Amino acid sequence: MVITKRGLVLGATAVLLSTVAVTVTGCQISPSLASLRESPKELVDEVWQIIDRQYVDGTFNKVNWRAVRNDYLKRNYTSKPEAYKAIREMLKKLGDPYTRFMDPEEFKNMQIDTSGELIGVGIQLAKDEKTKKLVVISPIEDTPAFKAGILAKDIVTKIDGKSTDGMDVNDAVKLIRGQEGTQVKLTILRESKEIDYLVKRARIEIHPVREAYQQSPAGGIGYIRLKQFSANATAEMRQAIEKLEKQKVAGYILDLRSNPGGLLYASIEIARMWLDEGTIVSTKDRQGTTDLQQANHKPLTKKPLVVLVDGGSASASEILSGALQDNKRAVLVGTKTFGKGLVQSVRPLGDGSGLAVTIAKYYTPKGRDINQEGIPPDVVLELTDAQRKELQGDTTKIGSANDPQYTKALDILKQKIAQSGTTAEK
Repeated sequence: MVITKRGLVLGATAVLLSTVAVTVTGCQISPSLASLRESPKELVDEVWQIIDRQYVDGTFNKVNWRAVRNDYLKRNYTSKPEAYKAIREMLKKLGDPYTRFMDPEEFKNMQIDTSGELIGVGIQLAKDEKTKKLVVISPIEDTPAFKAGILAKDIVTKIDGKSTDGMDVNDAVKLIRGQEGTQVKLTILRESKEIDYLVKRARIEIHPVREAYQQSPAGGIGYIRLKQFSANATAEMRQAIEKLEKQKVAGYILDLRSNPGGLLYASIEIARMWLDEGTIVSTKDRQGTTDLQQANHKPLTKKPLVVLVDGGSASASEILSGALQDNKRAVLVGTKTFGKGLVQSVRPLGDGSGLAVTIAKYYTPKGRDINQEGIPPDVVLELTDAQRKELQGDTTKIGSANDPQYTKALDILKQKIAQSGTTAEK
């Protein structure tokens, strides 16, 4: 999941099985820290209080939230595991898979720094709000799951033969993670067909930005692939643009395909590198309070831009692509994005556990609700299964003449360059 410097998280990113799920920065530990460590009932009440103050839906899923408190505080809890179970039961009444409690072990996994590494297979899971199935948001490029051919929107039905019906995302994470070099069998439902994938766990380290200077008849083209909005994505994106500007490129292709999201503030800062003016994103809480993030008139380049997106482009990717599209800064090419627009706050609790709470929804500059709808591209181009498998089997072909969506983006960029009068010498 993703978190801003102020503790805000984009719920769309769910739980990363390959890299940092969340970095907790700027969260305040409850003043009742000592009592929470000693009293399981205090922990239950602390969680109730946070939901009561912050949860995005003021009707609490049409549940009498005060009655819920009375019910759960009447109970006696003889151990923390009993309290943990009660908290999860209580939160389930909200019907929101992204508002969830994490025991100390789960929360520790969420706090691994996004610039670090983890043993995993390289997929990101979410629980579908309607079907309650475990859905792959995106396989992360160059990871075992990506190379095996697992795709965005795949449904994980079994893990090592164990059914995932009713399974929590965190429980699925525990089953999928393991020792480096060992294997896990993931049974995937794609359309109406079940497929078994035997995937080897690996140590995964992600460098979020890859850039390349590519020559074309229209002049030099700057190709930038952004894999994830991690803690160092902003710095790496800045370095990539500055390097390509020195090489006098005439235009850019920004590739956000299979980018599951990441840090909210990273998406905002990266948007400012491309936008001179305009709104980037707005968030609205249950009081209707809107927080606007704006461009700061300090773009690193104003040259023509085409952005590649697909069904694996989620969360922070949708903020960036939506901002560039609504401000008419870029042409989007590919397929509709994943469609997740929930903002969460992640905070530690006194005994080392943690709570993620959906506190707001985010909207594009034109007020589009991204959640479940996604960002439609300006130019739709679907890849066939064979084309997708070819690119996943050999990632060196991504962003090359062997990549149909890239070649379409390049054709459009050439037209934009010609219209703008931009040349490689400018």
